[in-house]
Amino acid sequence: MRLVGDKGEQMGVIPLYQAREIAKTRGLDLVEVAPTSVPPVCRLMDYGKFKYQQTKKEREAKKGQKIAALREIRIRPKIGDHDFEAKARTARKLLLGGDKVKVTVLFRGRENTHPDLGWKLLQRMAELLKDVSAPERQPVMEGRRMDIMLVPVALKPKPKEEIVKEAQNAQTQNA
Repeated sequence: MRLVGDKGEQMGVIPLYQAREIAKTRGLDLVEVAPTSVPPVCRLMDYGKFKYQQTKKEREAKKGQKIAALREIRIRPKIGDHDFEAKARTARKLLLGGDKVKVTVLFRGRENTHPDLGWKLLQRMAELLKDVSAPERQPVMEGRRMDIMLVPVALKPKPKEEIVKEAQNAQTQNA
């Protein structure tokens, strides 16, 4: 087998029993790195330390990931304007947080005969949130529910000059 040392140096092609002896004298483990090559490649290393560093790297990689959750907001066809606006504010917060939002209209009893009311509500919600989201698909009726999926869109950062102009306009309006 071809043996690679713990610092990456090539130790040559040696028999298995000799590689085990070298590993034992150095207090390291003999790990087969490339079993399919001819001859197979083994490496001297502290396997426990190696596994620890691997898990540490995996945890570090997971830290950077943001898992987009699917959140649901439920409304009824006869919802009041103020309640609708409150639900829209909640949906906006969720979308700005990076989550997908499923807006569902629940129909009960005879409300089921007027799916156009639910469709108008969902279109109104999509229109209110079009600056922070995009509809994934059109409203769909499934049983006694009608829903629409809204996915967050990446907001482009404003140029610095535009931010300064907005701040100056706000100050002149307040004065």
